[in-house]
Amino acid sequence: MFTGLSAFPLTPLQDDAVDEPAFAHLMERLAASDVDSIAVLGSTGSYAYLSPRERRHVVRLAAANTGSKPLIVGVGALRTSEVLANVQAAEDAGGAGILLAPVSYQALTDDDVYGLFRDVTDATDLPVIVYDNPGTTRFTFSTELYGRIAALPGIASIKIPPVTAAAAAERVSAVRAVIPDHVTIGISGDAAAANVLNAGCDTWYSVIAGTLPEPALAILRAVREGRPHDAAAESARLGPLWELFAEHGSLRVIAAVAEHLGLAPRNCLPRPLRGLGVEDRRQVAGVVSALGFTAG
Repeated sequence: MFTGLSAFPLTPLQDDAVDEPAFAHLMERLAASDVDSIAVLGSTGSYAYLSPRERRHVVRLAAANTGSKPLIVGVGALRTSEVLANVQAAEDAGGAGILLAPVSYQALTDDDVYGLFRDVTDATDLPVIVYDNPGTTRFTFSTELYGRIAALPGIASIKIPPVTAAAAAERVSAVRAVIPDHVTIGISGDAAAANVLNAGCDTWYSVIAGTLPEPALAILRAVREGRPHDAAAESARLGPLWELFAEHGSLRVIAAVAEHLGLAPRNCLPRPLRGLGVEDRRQVAGVVSALGFTAG
């Protein structure tokens, strides 16, 4: 469950409420694909914008539509009590694991973050993914803190931020040196995934796979089959999409992709997020067409 390809789908909204049919359809498509796990309520799933009630509803809806795929649930929140309530909702719905980011308003210290993970691992038997996403949380994990947290019972994986191709092998090696053997290393940042997987990373926690799993699976298969140059070439083919991610952020772009393909309603992001403008949407549509993406 904490190796291979983990798909992170959108949580589409319509009229300021979760669009149940669109979300269920995204889940059904992933359940029928070859992804290794499905992770709801990650950053792509807009967890920070949803109420506790909406989050419980999304988890139940996901669990009803993921078939036999392991379901990972994002549980991050500002207060530990809220995190623990989200963990309970994941347990109640039959989630197979949880994804925990150190969400903050006041700046967090290393001891704050370690204490958060200790409180959560003390409270649940579900395996935990450490979600290191400084672009949204404004908290940067040190390698030493990875090691401290990974020693806690129940920690199953660490989701590291993207690194350059030149630094990938060194970064994976440095993290591997401080964590137990059973804890996997996962990469986020789709544009960096091929290089970091080729460098020995175990898991790809993927934005694109949540909407279009096949391009991500093509990269992963090449890595698994010992074809690193093919993996890099497939990622390079997706370069126009990665450029859009870099310019606009992956959430807005993948939402525009899903909307263009009819997988999500127009303006599916939670306000105040307004998605891409008309000209940017045209650019996304051109990239989607050029790459041959379809809803399937």
